Amino acid sequence: MSIPFSRRTLARLLGASAAAASMPDLARALPLVTPPTTLSSRSFPAGFLWGSATAAYQVEGAVKEDGRGPTIWDVFSHTPGKTANGDTGDVADDFFHRYREDIAMMKEMGLKSFRFSVAWSRVFPNPTMSSPGTPNPKGLDFYNKLVDALLEAGIAPYCTLYHWDLPQSLQNQGGWQNRATAQAFADYTAYTVKHLSDRVHNFMTLNELSSFVDLGYGVGVHAPGLKLSRKDLVQVSHHAVLAHGLGVQAIRANARPGTLVGIADNAEACTPVVETPEHIAAAQRAMREQNAKYLTVIMEGRYTERYLQHLGADAPSFTDADLKIISSPLDFVGLNVYPAAYVRADSSPQGYAMVPEPTTAPRMASPWLYVGPEALYWSPKLVHDIWHPKAIFITENGASSDDKLTPDGTILDTDRTMFLRNYLTQLHRAVSEGVPVKGYFCWSLLDNYEWADGYGKRFGIVYVDFKTQKRTPKLSAQFYKATIAANAVA
Repeated sequence: MSIPFSRRTLARLLGASAAAASMPDLARALPLVTPPTTLSSRSFPAGFLWGSATAAYQVEGAVKEDGRGPTIWDVFSHTPGKTANGDTGDVADDFFHRYREDIAMMKEMGLKSFRFSVAWSRVFPNPTMSSPGTPNPKGLDFYNKLVDALLEAGIAPYCTLYHWDLPQSLQNQGGWQNRATAQAFADYTAYTVKHLSDRVHNFMTLNELSSFVDLGYGVGVHAPGLKLSRKDLVQVSHHAVLAHGLGVQAIRANARPGTLVGIADNAEACTPVVETPEHIAAAQRAMREQNAKYLTVIMEGRYTERYLQHLGADAPSFTDADLKIISSPLDFVGLNVYPAAYVRADSSPQGYAMVPEPTTAPRMASPWLYVGPEALYWSPKLVHDIWHPKAIFITENGASSDDKLTPDGTILDTDRTMFLRNYLTQLHRAVSEGVPVKGYFCWSLLDNYEWADGYGKRFGIVYVDFKTQKRTPKLSAQFYKATIAANAVA
């Protein structure tokens, strides 16, 4: 029988004197616990890639420097009422000027890799649907210097080519509603990888298709702030997966030999509500169907029959050639994993039901971030079981917290540390069972511009004072550093 009360709790329940008197007896009654001398039981394979991730608009700032063109997020964030407190990414973390300082911090932390995104409008400030436009040497030069600095520090660069910051010039011509945007993305991708792939060996095409499509074009809470009909929204999602496929082909045709290509997708992390055969089978069915319009069509080259039947007359317009492009083979699948989506078996034709989140569900500072550590086991496991990709990376996982500086200038984010420890324990379970997860990118290195939430939601393991730009590693950074050093859950 365990004693689930701390000394502080006993004092509150029994009264301080009674608790104090009882503690020696409790101590004698309980066995002495010896701290573990090894973490081998939670160790990761040799060479496991520990990293962190950022996105251009969220950290770079310098939105009008060195020829960068405007993006949909510049316009959206400067539109009154669209973001919390009217916050914009004009300065963000000033990473554009401070990247060397931040890389030194990454090195001190022991990071093996760093995932960043290229701002399309730094490379091509004003592309059109018929031409990528004139390339901007100063914009590309920033990424050349960033990559060189990472390599000098012994940190492997992982590059995302699109993380939501569409050039405004393309939005003026229809943006992702216009099929030609997919080819425009491929043209930009071809140029960029041609100049970076001599040093960057891993590229991701697009980040979280469902987020920028559904939030930007469906409910309108992200840039460009549109609320399309279901039919038009479904067509946008098709253009996005087509852009991914064309991007893969552009990388294959223009990058140096040996370059690897994947995607960073926030596939719904279908998780069996109970680990029994019927619920596990239900979660497997749900994984395909709940992700039908993004990851499933990318991995299988077809939309599921149930997805198309559900849409009826609203189904997207596509060709067999589109599907072949969309399913261009990948070297790895990147998964952004946050909340779990719990699934149970039922007697419906689809054979599963999504379990509603209880009103008392534990959440981080972001209301959508329902804490379900099992997601980091089941998401990669089911992707592996269903599609058998060559390799999997966790391209994002992390938590928002209401971080506060203590009087001595530290940030004791025990909640984020708890979140990371529990999620990583589940990831270790997947890896130990043979799921080919090769690396993990913590979201995020820095507190940053959290899109429409502005600067109010902090996801970093490093605290940023946005007035002074001072960086302060948090308790979670200490935890992550210890994890990397041990190559095991600390």
